Amino acid sequence: MTILTRAQFAKQLVPGLNAIFGTAYKSIDNEHTPLFDVERSDRSFEEEVLMTGFGTAPVKSEGDQVFFDTASEAWTSRYTHETVAMAFAITEEAIEDNLYGTTGKMKANAMGRAMANAKQVKAANVFNNGFSTSALYAGGDNKPLFATDHPTLAAGTQSNKVSSDLSETALEAALINISLTKDDRGLLIGARAVSLHIPPQLQFVAHRILFSDLRVGTADNDTNAMKDMGLFSKGYTVNHRFTDTNGWFIRTDVPNGTKMFVRAPLATKDDVDFLTGNMRYKARERYSFGWSDWRQWYGSSGST
Repeated sequence: MTILTRAQFAKQLVPGLNAIFGTAYKSIDNEHTPLFDVERSDRSFEEEVLMTGFGTAPVKSEGDQVFFDTASEAWTSRYTHETVAMAFAITEEAIEDNLYGTTGKMKANAMGRAMANAKQVKAANVFNNGFSTSALYAGGDNKPLFATDHPTLAAGTQSNKVSSDLSETALEAALINISLTKDDRGLLIGARAVSLHIPPQLQFVAHRILFSDLRVGTADNDTNAMKDMGLFSKGYTVNHRFTDTNGWFIRTDVPNGTKMFVRAPLATKDDVDFLTGNMRYKARERYSFGWSDWRQWYGSSGST
């Protein structure tokens, strides 16, 4: 029997572990991609300041001075990065007994899935906690992502939250409300729905509502207005980590909403511990999820 030295072992095994880990990591669908815009970060946290913009331009009478408006800071959203990491070891005895292949492959596969799952859970939790009034989940305006009383500078409070089950009627009402969204100075911003995001329990309801040629649940020969008008240009996506089986969310075309900041991309490292002789393999990445402008989203936790 040929026994590999620790150096030989690491040289031969690590490329295989990297391949298995990478395949397992990628096997978990990136369901966060339709929910977040991804940006890079080069510091421990990111802050984004929402500016109020200008009010409606006034008429300038002949000979009068032009009016100067002032844009001010409304609030600041902070993204604090978290380090997500995991490691495993293969014992020196397993190396001696040539058992490292099976053990290493199993652990690399499990760790790849665990690291990927952590990212998806953290992303989904922005929405799972989006209705919570706990200060832990408040945004820059000290309100949850979905609220009926988002404060503004000159437009009173605004809502991006309802408590209705997913239905044609509920979506139509949401689309109207989205189109009437205003900025902090009270100007209509022309927001439009782009996509619908749902848990797996609602996928069949969503498909019938969005893609049936005629209206759902009626014997009338009425057209499906949402389909004919192309109101959800990107259709719907299913997120298997949404915890509310009645919750649904609409993403609009308003920019600067939900974001993922990547501080350190996924990386793996390995070494051999001198004292134990164990080979150690580690994966690590650092990122944050959050939101800046709540107007990018409209949500419902359902009627129950």
